[in-house]
Amino acid sequence: MTQDVFAPDPRIGGRLRLNTLIRLRWLAVFGQSAAVIAVGYGFDFPLPVSLCFALIACSAWLNLFLAFRYPATHRLEPLPAFGVLVFDALQLGGLLYMTGGLTNPFSVLMAVPVVICATSLPFRLTIALGLIVVGMATFLVFNHLPLPWYDGVELAIPTIYVAGIWMAVVSTMIFTAIYAWRVAEEARLLGMALSATELVLQREQHLSALDGLAAAAAHELGTPLATIALVSKEMEKALATDPRFSEDVTLLRSQSERCRDILTRLTSLSTASEEHLARMPFTSLIEEVIAPHRDFGIRIVLEPGPATGPEPVGRRNPGVIYGLGNIVENAVDFARERVVVRWSWTEDRVRLVIKDDGPGFPAEILDRIGEPYTTTRTPGNSEGGGGLGLGLFIAKTLLERSGAQLSFRNDSSSGNGAVVEVSWPLSRFRADEATFSDRTKLDMRPELHT
Repeated sequence: MTQDVFAPDPRIGGRLRLNTLIRLRWLAVFGQSAAVIAVGYGFDFPLPVSLCFALIACSAWLNLFLAFRYPATHRLEPLPAFGVLVFDALQLGGLLYMTGGLTNPFSVLMAVPVVICATSLPFRLTIALGLIVVGMATFLVFNHLPLPWYDGVELAIPTIYVAGIWMAVVSTMIFTAIYAWRVAEEARLLGMALSATELVLQREQHLSALDGLAAAAAHELGTPLATIALVSKEMEKALATDPRFSEDVTLLRSQSERCRDILTRLTSLSTASEEHLARMPFTSLIEEVIAPHRDFGIRIVLEPGPATGPEPVGRRNPGVIYGLGNIVENAVDFARERVVVRWSWTEDRVRLVIKDDGPGFPAEILDRIGEPYTTTRTPGNSEGGGGLGLGLFIAKTLLERSGAQLSFRNDSSSGNGAVVEVSWPLSRFRADEATFSDRTKLDMRPELHT
């Protein structure tokens, strides 16, 4: 149920908001009207003003219809949005037909509907709209009314110049559309990946909150259980000599005492025992991370490195455990025989290096590892799962939130194998421990546990 509330629906996220199109079209209506008035009346150029305003009125009428028909927050399905953008392209093409075709300086605006389509609609619809615009631009090269100009003066534009304008319009449309589509696609993927990260964090927070819920339940049940224990003792005294009830009453009292012991342990989860569970030495963290991956046929070799000073101790962080576990899991998936885990610490840093003897990271994605939907798995490779790159993105995000710095590279000494290095500033690694100790002292005050 939690996922239904917090997980984004990609079908809704990719829809174009109607209010955005309406506002853009009003801007186009005012701009087109101003251009027609300036050319037809300001410069007094011969221009079919009535036909031009008829086309502009069609855009205004469509805006009014959509504004009254749908609410401002309505999001269009891809096909209706595509139809609206096709109308805008055709309307602009009609204006250009009556004002000189591609010789009109405003012909570059033919790329605008395609760019809008690229940022919000599927790529196949963008290609379809682009082909329509290219066909329309080609038509306007050979078929159009004369460009408005001074009376009695013929403005002769060379054919090669018109061909250059056609090339400029088409190349501008292709470049800007691909660029806009790429940027919008990365933003959509990043948004989905961040939502997935929030779901993981929310699950971990729910797990870490169970001890508090258990303590609250124990506190609420304490009073009625004490009453049951008191009544069972009185009944045992009164019926101890009655063979019909003595065994049942004794059993009732023993079970009430057992319930009291259970509630006592539940209450202790958020008090003294929490410090023991929540504080974790660095080597214990490494052991907890690699333990689930020992039984997959890959040998995990532990190599302690140089250590300066006492072993760092930090707070148990579910995000760090998940992130390191994901990196170790990837190393085990791609390793041929073994995975090497090295660790060390100095007076100012804590380091952990995870290396496998597999094929290493592909060179073409080495600089993009950790970005959402960037995967090192080849298509169709079912070994270890399909993989979309989200797991590594989430792991990298969680580790960086803890203050870690990550680097990904291939092992240059042996010629193969991927190497992932994770390091923390020692002060940041121990920061959670200090915060936790202060919170524990506060929680252990007598008035909070009476």
